[in-house]
Amino acid sequence: MFLNFFHELRDAKIPVTLKEYLALIEGLDKRVIEMRVDDFYYLSRTALVKDERNLDKFDRVFAHAFKGIENLEQADIAQIPEEWLKALNEKFLTEEEKKMIESLGGWDKLMEELKKRLEEQKKRHEGGNKMIGTGGTSPFGAYGYNPEGVRIGQKEGRHGKAVKVWDKREYKNLDDQVELGTRNIKVALRRLREWARDGQPTELDLPETIHQSANHGYIDIVLKPERRNKVKVLIFFDIGGSMDAHIKLCEELFSAARSEFKHMDFYYFHNCLYEFVWKDNRRRHNERINTWDVLHKYPHDYKVIFVGDATMSPYEITYPGGSVEHWNEEAGAIWMERTMRIYESAIWLNPVPERHWEYTPSIQIIQQIISNRMYPLTLEGLDRAMKELGR
Repeated sequence: MFLNFFHELRDAKIPVTLKEYLALIEGLDKRVIEMRVDDFYYLSRTALVKDERNLDKFDRVFAHAFKGIENLEQADIAQIPEEWLKALNEKFLTEEEKKMIESLGGWDKLMEELKKRLEEQKKRHEGGNKMIGTGGTSPFGAYGYNPEGVRIGQKEGRHGKAVKVWDKREYKNLDDQVELGTRNIKVALRRLREWARDGQPTELDLPETIHQSANHGYIDIVLKPERRNKVKVLIFFDIGGSMDAHIKLCEELFSAARSEFKHMDFYYFHNCLYEFVWKDNRRRHNERINTWDVLHKYPHDYKVIFVGDATMSPYEITYPGGSVEHWNEEAGAIWMERTMRIYESAIWLNPVPERHWEYTPSIQIIQQIISNRMYPLTLEGLDRAMKELGR
């Protein structure tokens, strides 16, 4: 069974290796987990999945490989540990449902009957009121009806009467094209790392402590600076107008970036970069910051990220006075070009799906200005963007 599971993972294009599979089997042999299906799921996922983008594929293969009733005649599947079923039941049953079970003999009675049916059953059953099968009124099986029972091998519930569902597993899909949540953004941002040890020595250097202690004949504690990500990031967020539809996504990106980068600063702009930006949207008319001051404040080794839908009138980019909020003395394109000349590593993240970009002239103009370094705010797009910044 486990070998079939391994082959199905390979067929699903999940890059699992024989070494990882053997490590999983070794873990089972040494009983690093109790033999519960949930424990095995997490152990196998930890041992075999190296990239979170493959979690969806893994979950699908796992659900298929360990689908209960269809493998009943095979060895191992008929031996259903009672704790597999009971643990999740205790977690999800309401008090009313528990009382209903107790009134009809209780959980232990239901599990005792299931065990007897597994021992007695030798073939597939359809209909009927006793054996495990499909249809009918047996307490055990799928696509039938019973006021209380164990649903086995059915895709979804219909009557809401099952007191326990075996082999139904709910997983959240991760896909290259879905919009991001804070957790997924953090994972993607971690590609942009340059580790360095600087600052005050606060972390124990164990190898050097051992070496120095052996040389001196007494314990000589050696400390070293903490290992930190030295990448410095400057983010410009487009705010207002058509970006209102993307506020939640931008907040998630902002939160993730704050968490992942020790050296990070941010500013707001509207539609296109002009002669001033701001830090507080409530005071953006009174507390403006000169863009030249920003460009002089942050050295050229900063990684610059523009976040916006780049959806506006083309005149807002290409002409003086094109801004919808003020009379800009210089075209937005000039300010964008200045920024790109100062910062070698600069990209634009766009929350609009990439398939729509070719229909918006302003997006095409921004694309040209930033040398086609615009990426969609998807898991795959952010992954490409971080690779570009890390070059």
